[in-house]
Amino acid sequence: MNIERRGIVAALSALAISTLGAAAADAQTAEMKEKPPLYTYVGNFAIPRARWSDMDKQTAADEKIMDKAVADGTIIGYGNDVIQVHREDADTHDSFWSATSMAGVLKVLEGLHGVTATSVLGSATKHSDNLFVSHFYNWHAGSWKSAYTHGASYKLKADAPDDAIETLSKSFIVPILEKALKDGVVSEYEVDEEAIHTEAPGTFWVFYICPKADGLDKVNAALGAALKEQPLAGSAIGSMVDFTAHRDYLALTNATYK
Repeated sequence: MNIERRGIVAALSALAISTLGAAAADAQTAEMKEKPPLYTYVGNFAIPRARWSDMDKQTAADEKIMDKAVADGTIIGYGNDVIQVHREDADTHDSFWSATSMAGVLKVLEGLHGVTATSVLGSATKHSDNLFVSHFYNWHAGSWKSAYTHGASYKLKADAPDDAIETLSKSFIVPILEKALKDGVVSEYEVDEEAIHTEAPGTFWVFYICPKADGLDKVNAALGAALKEQPLAGSAIGSMVDFTAHRDYLALTNATYK
């Protein structure tokens, strides 16, 4: 690692310590470590507005399969989203589920094929899938209705170090979201990369679920405060991330985690 990159890591590490406080940093060291892989499958659909009410019936049918998979340990959680900030000809709904193995997510996918073959999903004007993998994540066990999911996609610069996502996660993203999780502001979060690449390598996503809408404001405030306290960290992050490729996602979410 050259001198410039060492400076980046040092700036981000200093930000993590100032954000958490020394005592909190010690207490949350375990959560900042890279974890075993968590795989999340997401099915994205553009449903005609006239069929949106039919999605509730589809969700109920899917939940029977999902609940069984959670109960037997195949998956650790699942949910469905209704997109709140729409774009022309873009997705309107998605469903997702997470497991500690690819086999787990694919087993559920196989179970859904028979249920969805003749469902409202057949009316979708667009459909795509993602299979993500995360090494930085956490959640509270429970179920949430009408929660809010914020997602953000980022693209690393071509000269970013190989461990850029790990560095950004440990030194900036995880400390802030762990505190939000502890405070009940967030019920689940993850830093995702694609396990099966449908986007260019170097893209990563940060997702978090807030049980209440004001949680979105609280996380934004925490991010702003962290950057204000350590202005050099903004430059450090900017040296790794191409913000011209940044995009946001906001959805109304029902989710269950074991």
